[in-house]
Amino acid sequence: MKIADRTFIISGGASGLGLATARDLHAHGAYVSLLDLNCDSGSQIVTELGKRAKFFETDVSNTESIADAIKGTTAWIKETGKTIGGVVTGAGVGLPGLIIDKKNEPVPIASIDFVLNINLRGTLDLIRQALPYMTTVEPAGPDGERGVIIMVASSAAFDGQMGQVAYAASKGAVASLTLPLARDLSRYGIRAVTIAPSVFDSNMTKLMGSKVKQSLANAMEFPKRAGQPEEFARTVKDCIENVMLNGTIIRLDGGMRMPARL
Repeated sequence: MKIADRTFIISGGASGLGLATARDLHAHGAYVSLLDLNCDSGSQIVTELGKRAKFFETDVSNTESIADAIKGTTAWIKETGKTIGGVVTGAGVGLPGLIIDKKNEPVPIASIDFVLNINLRGTLDLIRQALPYMTTVEPAGPDGERGVIIMVASSAAFDGQMGQVAYAASKGAVASLTLPLARDLSRYGIRAVTIAPSVFDSNMTKLMGSKVKQSLANAMEFPKRAGQPEEFARTVKDCIENVMLNGTIIRLDGGMRMPARL
């Protein structure tokens, strides 16, 4: 599928992996609709990228907020004439917490809800609200493709560490829904792919202490470093352009398997 002159919706698009993805797709001629809560960053990015970028303040845990962003994006598409080509669900949070702590207190349900509402519910809600517009796009290419859904899981979906019960559950669910989503959308010529990165330089990893970062580096195979956002963005580009990538999960981790403890 061609990237140029297509519109891509990217949640979490004002920072980290989402921002790197937006910049890379934009560099290849795409129009990017950035959904994020960070208005200051979003405005700066639109100024940087110019007329082929649009920012919408969006809380992906809120259905109405997503609806407003989709409405704004589709109105923009009518102005530009650049049909929607895909959705990248990059918004995500991590909130560590043992299921039961040293004081024999269970993790607050509000903490679990916060992680699940953004990482899982927000992913599904954005996808379901974007799909009615994707299914009506004119099919393109010899395979009659309409677009692609690219979701973001994590290596924690497969080998989550202590304190990552809620996070691993949310990302494991995203990984699990990849194939059934691809099957649901096959009749429309829409693909579904999930990328599961390990430790990447992002706002989330910036909060880690030096000891934690060193422990993670020790667990890496090759290369022994955190992934770079640009490497994630390159994989997103491959997912868009390679029509045979469908219903699968791509581990982007340099062979790393998380240890049980840091």
